[in-house]
Amino acid sequence: MITFIISIILLLLGYLLYSKWIERMIGVDAQRATPATTMADGVDYVPMKPWRIFLIQFLNIAGVGPIVGAIMGAQFGTASFLWIVFGSIFAGAVHDFISGYMSLRHDGCSLPELHGRYLGNGVKQFMRYFTVILMILVGAVFVKTPAQLLINNYTPDWQLWIWPAIIFVYYMLATMLPIDKLIGRIYPVFGILLLLMAVFVMCAFFFRPEVHLTEVWEGLANRHPKADTNPIFPMMFVSIACGAISGFHATQSPLMARCMVNEKQARPIFYGAMIAEGLVALIWAAAATYFFHDKADLCAGQSGDAMVGVIANEWFTPVLAVVTVLGVIAAAITSGDTALRSARLIVADIFHIDQKPVYKRFLVALPVFMLAGAILVYTFADADGFQTIWRYFAWANQLLAMVTLWAITVYLAINKKVYAVTLIPALFMTMVCSTFILISDSGFNLSHTVAYLLGGLITLAACIGFLVWKMKKNKQANSEDEYIDKQ
Repeated sequence: MITFIISIILLLLGYLLYSKWIERMIGVDAQRATPATTMADGVDYVPMKPWRIFLIQFLNIAGVGPIVGAIMGAQFGTASFLWIVFGSIFAGAVHDFISGYMSLRHDGCSLPELHGRYLGNGVKQFMRYFTVILMILVGAVFVKTPAQLLINNYTPDWQLWIWPAIIFVYYMLATMLPIDKLIGRIYPVFGILLLLMAVFVMCAFFFRPEVHLTEVWEGLANRHPKADTNPIFPMMFVSIACGAISGFHATQSPLMARCMVNEKQARPIFYGAMIAEGLVALIWAAAATYFFHDKADLCAGQSGDAMVGVIANEWFTPVLAVVTVLGVIAAAITSGDTALRSARLIVADIFHIDQKPVYKRFLVALPVFMLAGAILVYTFADADGFQTIWRYFAWANQLLAMVTLWAITVYLAINKKVYAVTLIPALFMTMVCSTFILISDSGFNLSHTVAYLLGGLITLAACIGFLVWKMKKNKQANSEDEYIDKQ
């Protein structure tokens, strides 16, 4: 319990102290005009109140990642607490804040366009299609999870396709309609459910006397049931996809960058939403750690999403259990809808298609809906379909975060800012992503020793490449300064 309380305090201190320093370092300007005021179109560029933008951003990025991902990560033991706390403060929240700020400074442009601006045209072309595919995967995954929770907990007699169909129709509407017409109005309700869910689970730690939470000093050993093939590094750092850092978040930030009327809103909306998500992830990781350790019989053979119902039904009265599960469902739905909306915006940016006319929005969104629907059918048709999709989503998600961290690092270096704040996380995530694909049975399935060695070499090469680029950039700048002096 002491570790849990300290972790909460550290997350709050990260927001109160570190985020303010980041804000000063990058040069947030309260007087600068924002895209919401200079490019308002009534569809995507729509000025909104800060509290509403925060709730939308929080729900956009939350999804089931900080819940199901944290539960899956908790299988590794208390090491998950450390990653959620320090990953959120120094990697995830910084990643979200600065990438959102960069979009704000560049007319609310989508993430692949930022990649291209700072990492080159080749990276931009690759990340355009990579990101669209990832958004479609998210949309499909976040239909499956809430639908399965509703069927398992409340409507076991319903046909399997009914809830997915209802949720998918909602996603289509949320993708097409102006952001303030549906998303802006329904998200406060979803936000209340998500916050109540987190409060209920956290209260259980303090008011249920039988609950014992493992402390960090009791050991950081790998407690995963298949520890031999699932080492803490890198598996835990990919399993907790969203609870500490997530590339998906940076795809959502442009949606909110197009609605903010003051750059000062960036810190509470982008950094603050990630800290809030870290708190949700910490709460669910702590709950899952207790269940895996003290109630292993209830957890045997349960998937991450099924564990939500196990925990809620074991700890709470039927009414509170319903609210808790509905909170998780709301988290999933409010990421799936904006994932598909992001896919529409990215495609529109690629082909420079004006999104104000509704028929053009439909033409852009139609292939997105078709592909998402096909993936959704696969996840239900194949017994292991969801787990397969989740593994690829989790790795692709962290890979996207890695690329975004490198783009931010280049941006900071060009603008003579303290680029070490993202260079270190970029190197760490490069090691995580490269090692995972080398060691995982979903990748090359190499031995641990070989995977770590190759992953280290890839990370070293990335570091050297950046330093060489930086030296050339400095030399070029010095040459230009000398030329100006001579003139």
